[in-house]
Amino acid sequence: MSAGVTRAEQYISDVTEDIAACLRTKGCQPILFVGSGLSRRHFSGPSWDELLHYLAKSCPLFEKDYAYYKQLYGNPLKIGEEFAKVYREWAWGAGHNRFPKNLFNESVPADAYIKFVIAEYLKKLLPNPADKSATAALAAEIVAIKNIRPHAIITTNYDQLLEAVFPEYQPIIGQQIIQGANLSVGEIFKIHGCVSEPNSLVFTAGDYAQFIKRKKYLSAKLLTFFSEHPLLFIGYGAGDPNIRAILSDIDEALPVAGGVIPNVYILEWRQNIPANEYPNREKLIAIEDAKSVRINAIEADDFTWVFNAFGSQQSLNGVSPRILRALLARSYELVRHDIPRKVIEADFQMLEHAVENQNEFAKLFGLTTVSSPSQLAANYPYNLTQLSKKIQPRATSWAIGQKAINAIITTHGIDLKKSDNPYHCGIKYGATPIHKYSELALTLFKKVLAGDSYKLEMEEPATARRPPVPPTPSAKGSD
Repeated sequence: MSAGVTRAEQYISDVTEDIAACLRTKGCQPILFVGSGLSRRHFSGPSWDELLHYLAKSCPLFEKDYAYYKQLYGNPLKIGEEFAKVYREWAWGAGHNRFPKNLFNESVPADAYIKFVIAEYLKKLLPNPADKSATAALAAEIVAIKNIRPHAIITTNYDQLLEAVFPEYQPIIGQQIIQGANLSVGEIFKIHGCVSEPNSLVFTAGDYAQFIKRKKYLSAKLLTFFSEHPLLFIGYGAGDPNIRAILSDIDEALPVAGGVIPNVYILEWRQNIPANEYPNREKLIAIEDAKSVRINAIEADDFTWVFNAFGSQQSLNGVSPRILRALLARSYELVRHDIPRKVIEADFQMLEHAVENQNEFAKLFGLTTVSSPSQLAANYPYNLTQLSKKIQPRATSWAIGQKAINAIITTHGIDLKKSDNPYHCGIKYGATPIHKYSELALTLFKKVLAGDSYKLEMEEPATARRPPVPPTPSAKGSD
């Protein structure tokens, strides 16, 4: 230890170097696994007990304090199950006017009412990004965690703090994780649901039983992350069942006999660490089947230095996760077709410019221009039948939309379905082509069918233009 350096300072130095070595070895960005402690730290988000206490206070049908129900049922998920029944009775009785009308039909789940209340409560708690009342230390932590630029974030939290901190990351909620494509970069996996979709919340014992049924599929997807990336747990205690479940999966797939799992860290808050103390660097955690694993432990009362350490070696320095996700989304199909395979070195400055500039992106691959590739699904929300119904609500098929497409072919010699353009995008699932259309297409087709004047906002791809007029004998050498 250097002269004049306290044991606590040496601890920070050693942990920082250990994190840097892990980042160098893995050569990729960390994965963050975030629990309720981070929300509690930054906007006084409730613990599970505090949320249940709030729910007991908010419904007049509860005649006793929350402590009574905790004594009676014990397990928070069982309490949630019973509370959901009480909220259903309240909603269909005296509390009817407190809930949206669309919750009152036979297809709505019985627990929809309590989940609606939870979602509204947490939405109100989330701080306004423009609020300047946060302390300087907490504000510095937010800057530091953003600078980690994690490959992805996994959370059991319902709230939308992470979406506010990482606005360029795409939330993937509940079942979408299993149903979606292979895991990508720049995404927030909300494995227990989100307040933006109240019915997705894993809150009752029944919800959790369904989650456990799906867990093996979720674990299979996440284990690729955990084996290839540094993993940092934030906002969980070492005994949290979510951590124990994840570590059980890691131990089963990637057993480390008797040693520390080298790329897994848990960050826990500890107030006022004495200057002469060197906190523990490892933690033994009990997992399933009476086994235990050791992981790297970090204790701190200020998380800024920890987040700075995890953000210190940017293998993709300065590249937006949104840009990388866009590149993956638009180039995924390329590797599935019979094209030459080559190893390339990526110039990310050039790639970022190309994705930001719709006229440049497609030229990277010799394709026609794709509008806003980074927001493909959002920009092309309709299939042709949906578009037809938007034009004529009583339409039962795609015929109305196809009529507009045929009219454009007749007038301009351009078949919108032959290329990716501001109106249409072709997506291939296996051997099946799927045609999707934008809001611009909706506006255009309405004008076409009404006989109004319009202008096509696109560069006509060569394959979609009218057949060229044969050259005259005087046009020698012309292309």
